[in-house]
Amino acid sequence: MYINSLILPLISFIFISLFGKFFGKFVVKIFVLFCIFLNFLLSIFIFYEIGLCQSLVVVEIYEWIVLYENTIYFGLLFDTLTSVMLLLISLISFVVHLFSLDYMKNDPYLCRFLSYLSLFTFFMEFLVTSDNFLQMFIGWEGVGICSYLLINFWFFRILANKAALKAMIMNRIADVFFIFGIILIFIKIKSVNYMLVFNLIPFFINDSFFCFGFCFNWIDSVCFFLFIGAIGKSAQLFLHTWLPDAMEGPTPVSALLHAATMVTAGIFLVLRCSPIFEYSNSILWLISLFGCFTAFFLATIATFQNDIKKIIAYSTCSQLGYMFFSCGISNYNMSIFHLFNHAFFKALLFSGAGRIIHAIYDQQDIRKMGILVFYLPFSYIAIIIGSISIMGIPFLSGFHSKDLILELTYNRYVIDSIFIYTLGVYAAFFTALYSVRLIFLVFHLRSNRNITFLYEESIFKMFISIFFLSILSIIIGYLFCDLFIGFGTFFWKNSLFYFNIVNLYNIDVDFMHPLVKNLPFILSLLGFFVGIFIFYFLQIFHKILLRDIKTYIIMNNYFNKIKYFFYNAGFFNFIYNNFFLNFFELSYEINTKLIDKGFLELFGPYGIYKLFKFINNCSKIYAPFIIFFSICFISISICLILLFLFSHVEMFLFFVYNRGLTFILIFIFFYEWYNFKFKL
Repeated sequence: MYINSLILPLISFIFISLFGKFFGKFVVKIFVLFCIFLNFLLSIFIFYEIGLCQSLVVVEIYEWIVLYENTIYFGLLFDTLTSVMLLLISLISFVVHLFSLDYMKNDPYLCRFLSYLSLFTFFMEFLVTSDNFLQMFIGWEGVGICSYLLINFWFFRILANKAALKAMIMNRIADVFFIFGIILIFIKIKSVNYMLVFNLIPFFINDSFFCFGFCFNWIDSVCFFLFIGAIGKSAQLFLHTWLPDAMEGPTPVSALLHAATMVTAGIFLVLRCSPIFEYSNSILWLISLFGCFTAFFLATIATFQNDIKKIIAYSTCSQLGYMFFSCGISNYNMSIFHLFNHAFFKALLFSGAGRIIHAIYDQQDIRKMGILVFYLPFSYIAIIIGSISIMGIPFLSGFHSKDLILELTYNRYVIDSIFIYTLGVYAAFFTALYSVRLIFLVFHLRSNRNITFLYEESIFKMFISIFFLSILSIIIGYLFCDLFIGFGTFFWKNSLFYFNIVNLYNIDVDFMHPLVKNLPFILSLLGFFVGIFIFYFLQIFHKILLRDIKTYIIMNNYFNKIKYFFYNAGFFNFIYNNFFLNFFELSYEINTKLIDKGFLELFGPYGIYKLFKFINNCSKIYAPFIIFFSICFISISICLILLFLFSHVEMFLFFVYNRGLTFILIFIFFYEWYNFKFKL
């Protein structure tokens, strides 16, 4: 059962790739849905046996790598963290596959698209079920390759090509650090197996090593490298620019990869390595700092975007920031709970946005939309449910995890936690603001531009997918709240490590000041009403300011500067393109042109070619003399051999007797050489 749950998506990929063109689209659709749905059913059984029954299963398949006395087994690890991730991946994957059948039904490459989705599902499940770091890295790279293929699925679009390359390159930067972390672990512990590494970590707390004349703590270095790998995959600040550009791919790709599963791989890495991170307070502080700045800054950027998919993409980065700083304050159970809830309402938002884009002929600019509530009422309800869930409105999924993360952060009563709490609360305000802006510009306000509709609101598969995600976005937080984060739960005891058990059972949040406890909800409501005021009464506000034209110009210029900064995403792309690309150009001039195509070519293939060409040219000039001396040398050699053989008297007399024949042969030789020389 355990291995079958992993290989079913792989079977789906192989069948479509090899036989899809022979069986046709209908058979491919049925087979893909059957495999992914069966995979989902098996993940439910695994969740019951591993999660609810608190079992731990390790499957060692075969000896993979034998290096001296070290053996790395190819195996699978099933604990509570793995069972939850499998349930999440298989469920979201099945819903997105079902959604794609209608969304991409007119695409001539539908079979290829479904094969890529199945391959991604396999690699993601391979990543979360790995029992060692090296095997996890294979799944890590696999989801990166699938991300590249799916972003660049419409390969005839230049923006899709650039976005896919950008995602690949920025993820490779983080992957290099991940490799360094694995190398450090293997050098010290001589193994990459999770159980062995995590159990031996306490014995290396005070170990250090020297590099370039500096002394580094070993655990801090390992955690730092793993942390950089995590922020690249989960699109945290400074390495986040690839995720908004990845929206050039089809919308089902955004719903599956860049909202629910792939971008959570970095969070999964931190959760899986919690026994290592718990012994590095400095890196935990760095994780919380990166997380809070990501949550605040990218929520602010989302407020000023006009592309509906980019708004939701920046929202994803912001929510991943919440998960990161929750890990940084050692609330791992809260982080995985918010990850679990976030997957459903963010997949719902992307599916609803895809339904809107599909209905108005691939238009993504929200300024060109308006009054769609009368044309797409079901999509309107879906966007409303997803938006109020991400805002943390009570009784929805986001409320059960997002607000509790902020409360637990404030409850640590240290200066950095109060700072993180403040940025998290402001991020909640901007979350409500950009959610309201999206709703009102898309569904309520009248646009000055004409909209062309492809009215297919009642497409069955899209309808079922969005309806299912809407229901889960409402009830999933309530259903799993007590199991994941309830007081006294032992659900995570065999997968997450807590150096201080207070972080797991923190009951002080129930005795916080009511104002502090409800501040995130208050600011979310404030952002909601501020958004309504701005977008409903903007014209009245403009008329009032126009009475004092000087004040209006000053305020408008000031607002445009702020808008220009955040609309361009803090100029991160500008900085990368103008500074780092110049460095790459310098590297091209030195490494490529001077070393690779200069020095190495001169003494390598090009140099050998020039040498043989020179020898060939010389041989053309001196060819007649070379041939003459060669023939002479051969003739003299033959004569010496004959003299040696005919050294006996009888043989000598025979040679003299036939001297006439010898002279004839010599004459023929010189005659042929003379003709050959003049022919050249």
